[in-house]
Amino acid sequence: MSAAPKFKNNVKISERHGAGEWKLEKALLLILMPLSLWVASSAFTLAGADAAALGAWFANKLNVVLSIATALVFFGFANLAWKVIIEDYVPNPSSRKSLSLVALIVFVLLALASIFFIVRAASALSAGV
Repeated sequence: MSAAPKFKNNVKISERHGAGEWKLEKALLLILMPLSLWVASSAFTLAGADAAALGAWFANKLNVVLSIATALVFFGFANLAWKVIIEDYVPNPSSRKSLSLVALIVFVLLALASIFFIVRAASALSAGV
């Protein structure tokens, strides 16, 4: 049985269950910032490039690894952000759990699809180079 909730100035004090998620969200954001700069520089470099240049870019394994890392970090961060939105604005606890699970499934599927298409594009384009 849990203890009675504690209040300070008529506001419920957190049981610290969200501290780990908050730290993970901030860590993912910290990782995402330099990856975003890399994505932007790659996009500017490849803007208007032909298939041969794109194939050469994908032939560099570092670009493939960074693309996959960016997808994983982005969708992990997006899942945590949507979980916070759901927890803050959905009043019904059962609906909150269901929507959080749906969001997790959607973001895992998006991450897996991103990895699949990155690897597929890398193998197809680098084979043509």
